[in-house]
Amino acid sequence: MKSIALHNLGCKVNGYEMDVMQQLLEEKGYKIVPFDEEADIYIINTCTVTNIADQKSRQMLHRAKKRNPDAVVVAAGCYAQTGKDKALIDPAVDLLIGNNRKKDIADILEEFLEERQKPDFVPRNKTLHGKTIIDINHTDEYEEMALQGKDAWDFENRRHTRAYIKIQDGCNQFCSYCIIPYARGRVRSRKEEDILAEVAEIARKGCQEIVLTGIHISSYGIDRGASELLRLLDKLNTVDGLRRIRLGSLEPAIMTEPFVKGISSLEKICPHFHISLQSGCDETLRRMNRRYTTREYLEKVELLREHFTCPAITTDVIVGFPGETEEEFVCTEAFLKEASFYEMHIFKYSRRQGTRAASMEQQVPDACKTERSERLLRLGEQMSGAYRQGFIGKDAEVLFEEAKEIDGRIYQIGHTRQYIKAAKETTQNLSNHVEMGRLTGFLKDDILNFIAR
Repeated sequence: MKSIALHNLGCKVNGYEMDVMQQLLEEKGYKIVPFDEEADIYIINTCTVTNIADQKSRQMLHRAKKRNPDAVVVAAGCYAQTGKDKALIDPAVDLLIGNNRKKDIADILEEFLEERQKPDFVPRNKTLHGKTIIDINHTDEYEEMALQGKDAWDFENRRHTRAYIKIQDGCNQFCSYCIIPYARGRVRSRKEEDILAEVAEIARKGCQEIVLTGIHISSYGIDRGASELLRLLDKLNTVDGLRRIRLGSLEPAIMTEPFVKGISSLEKICPHFHISLQSGCDETLRRMNRRYTTREYLEKVELLREHFTCPAITTDVIVGFPGETEEEFVCTEAFLKEASFYEMHIFKYSRRQGTRAASMEQQVPDACKTERSERLLRLGEQMSGAYRQGFIGKDAEVLFEEAKEIDGRIYQIGHTRQYIKAAKETTQNLSNHVEMGRLTGFLKDDILNFIAR
């Protein structure tokens, strides 16, 4: 029995796919060991969203080879897909597996191990004659991957409380700073019946909350002619045993009156929406190729607040995009205050080779990016505190997830439907248990006290 150590980098989609790969390997009889232990095989599910992500991917590949020079080191995923030329000459890498081939990892690995035993084997034959990395930009195949079997999820023993469900892959947007369309290909939607079957199965196992994830979930269904996200949500809302449905990152364009009105009628939809912004300045948005204006974006936010009571609206913001002047940044800062988000993920622009933005003039100095990032992080903290403050004294439903010691006391920690973190002081294990009660005040800056009814 060969041992395999796995390490995941990047997004929730990568995490979902890593879990499936582990299950496939376990079914073949491989022994899974921690990544910091010596193993026969190391598999790194790589990320390529920024140059720093590429660097981290290479670092983990080299760390694995250093830990056991005789091990087979596998680079899987996005860096293997877009950085193939560099990975092919990297002495730390033995095998590359690109996107849309992760479902075949067990078979690919067995074929590689068999090839390695042959006398004419060429060391570091990294792509098995080209079969492990396809032209991702010219496929319409959705790579069907799902966690299955009795051990795939364990809600009964409360080792899971939330399930991420991948519903699509790929992106057609081509934002000027983003390499992901080249790493993941065009939009490919998962079959509705497969999604519903997976969710129904995990709901039977005790799952109460799912998060729909993908590379660009707003585009779900467009490869079949039109958006099908609202129809999918309507059907998921009927799954027995399921209590909450959260949506991953959404694009402003999907927030039309029919869509927002439609989801507001679904009782299981959580009033927690991540609407990607990236900049609060129209000129910067134009250079980013984001295809909406700040006024249009604000209309979407106001539409959500019209149909939901105090929805949690979160976003992403990039600071220091090429050409961003101080005036443009101030415009962004003012817009963020006007939109009044619950949380903001602030990113300093990272130059990514292979994108249009990488060759743009007027690249912003790192020191300027840092100063602007710190300003927005402070603003984000203020807005988050104000949003949480508005729930003090109000009733809330909390799904508990884990125990945590705070200031010498044991609390059960969970989240409200708006994704506000709440804490109940008790030593009783409440993981995957839902309670109704009242939020009474701040326990910590990001945690509210909760008292059950």
